[in-house]
Amino acid sequence: MKKFAIAVTLLLILAIGFGLFYFEGSLPVNKNSVEAQIFVIEPGESVNQIINNLSSKNLIRNKLVFFMVVKQLGIENSIQAGDFRLSPSMSAKEIAQELTTGTLDKWITIIEGLRKEEIAQILSKDFEIPESEFIAQAQEGMLFPDTYLIPRSASLNDIIQIFSKNFNKKYNEELRNAARAQGLTDNEVLTLASLVEREGNSQESMKNVASILMKRWKNGWPLQVDATIQYALGYQEEGKNWWKKNLTINDLKIKSLYNTYELPGLPPGPICNPGLSAIQAVIEADENTPYWYYISNKDGSRMYYAKTLEEHTSNIRKYLK
Repeated sequence: MKKFAIAVTLLLILAIGFGLFYFEGSLPVNKNSVEAQIFVIEPGESVNQIINNLSSKNLIRNKLVFFMVVKQLGIENSIQAGDFRLSPSMSAKEIAQELTTGTLDKWITIIEGLRKEEIAQILSKDFEIPESEFIAQAQEGMLFPDTYLIPRSASLNDIIQIFSKNFNKKYNEELRNAARAQGLTDNEVLTLASLVEREGNSQESMKNVASILMKRWKNGWPLQVDATIQYALGYQEEGKNWWKKNLTINDLKIKSLYNTYELPGLPPGPICNPGLSAIQAVIEADENTPYWYYISNKDGSRMYYAKTLEEHTSNIRKYLK
């Protein structure tokens, strides 16, 4: 009986100690503070990274207690990337809840190779911007693929300016000068790069595709790029996407300035928004490549190149039939 009483007493002491530890750790760092700071959560940051950053910014008292609060609220998978206005006067629970709902800005990721209509769809999910208005004002090829932190209150013009500023930062004067040294205009670079982005599947294949397309273009051959046909065909209701997967013979006959099977030269402009690797591949393209043709296999994982039409036909028979 005596041992039991001792055990109960110890458990009671531990419970009280834990309660005090939890209570003290969940209090505001400074309840009288009137200051606030912007706390940023990067995309992909783990809960532990976020907690360490909160502690380093002196916004929470105890990292373990804050983790326990997050687990207790069940919000570990609801914390958003973005920036938040937080204050040392907020309790651990208030801060934890704020991280799930109070982001001031929104992280938006634009991957390589999307056309502006696809980007409009992405933006419309988080911003009150009609897709049609974005499409009308955005310039294809100049919506640089990147991760953007955009204010939730941003207007259409604000978002266009954010894209434009980043594009000019990435496609900088050094790259523009290198393009001019190759006799290429900005539109030619971006148009070719957009084709390379959609056709290549790696940095190496982009260089090869860029060289082949440059060679065909400089020699007056039709480029014969499937992606330009896909662009001309537009939205596919059946597949609910903007890039038709399996083209038919009739598709290749579509009447469009973007039909590079029937018309020689470059299409009027970019067909998507290329990344830096595709742009560099065009600027560094070698039109003296021995190859005239390329294909990718059915799943797009490998590229095959050919010097002659006979070799190209053989590759099609081997890898696409």
